Amino acid sequence: MASRRVSLLLGVLLAYSAAFAVSAANFNQEFDITWGDGRGNILDNGQLLTLTLDRTSGSGFQSRHEYLFGKIDMQLKLVPGNSAGTVTAYYLSSQGSTHDEIDFEFLGNVSGEPYTLHTNVFTQGQGQREQQFRLWFDPTNDFHTYSILWNPKHIIFMVDDMPIRDFQNLESKGVAFPKNQPMRLYSSLWNADDWATQGGRVKTDWSHAPFSSSYRGFRADACVAVAGGKMRCGAAAVGTEGAAAGAAGAAAGDWYNQELDLTLQQRMRWVQRKYMIYNYCTDPKRYPQGLPAECSMQ
Repeated sequence: MASRRVSLLLGVLLAYSAAFAVSAANFNQEFDITWGDGRGNILDNGQLLTLTLDRTSGSGFQSRHEYLFGKIDMQLKLVPGNSAGTVTAYYLSSQGSTHDEIDFEFLGNVSGEPYTLHTNVFTQGQGQREQQFRLWFDPTNDFHTYSILWNPKHIIFMVDDMPIRDFQNLESKGVAFPKNQPMRLYSSLWNADDWATQGGRVKTDWSHAPFSSSYRGFRADACVAVAGGKMRCGAAAVGTEGAAAGAAGAAAGDWYNQELDLTLQQRMRWVQRKYMIYNYCTDPKRYPQGLPAECSMQ
């Protein structure tokens, strides 16, 4: 009986430690505020980060680590009230003219009108794969979790664990897929009133400034790029080339091989039917030479 009590207690302590580790990701340790001249701030002993935009400047931050595959979670609370003209961007990106990028962008609106959630995927410097959504809640009232699941087969965008988009690896069909370039996580709050709200027709009302968005609950269950062209997944450090992919999968978590099961596929289709407002794959006028190849395959 005593040994059973000890086992139960250890189980509780381990569960508590794991939960604490997830919730205690510290912005002071994981991120640098890179621009904004004091408009970005880390508060509450590293548990909260805020970005501010005024007429002079916006602000932004970036992760200290680069990731090559992972599940990235961040809780955001967006600019409340009249947010027209503002954009809160939250994305993974590498550098250079042939960069890869995985985007969440939140396009503000006038008071009482909904935000637009803009998603995009860049491969080797080529984007133009936009899908846009309305949200089924007010993203300014409370924090919500926005996740990117990126593994060798899929890029899955999720909102509060609800999948909204799945960009699949179709390299075998000639479609490029991000898999070789480690990416940092970036976020910024900036003025984009030349295009962000109703095609740029509605401008930022600076009488409501400063505008502010908030971040908490960061978690990266990911493979981290380390010296020598290697990546660290879990406790291991393995190369990124050739046979190392299998070693990376073994060292990483379940996310490395995760796909949407039938239930999650159905939930994603429900979101897309009810809340998707733009899909590049259904915009033939934009592509006079024909829709991108993946549009007929995914």
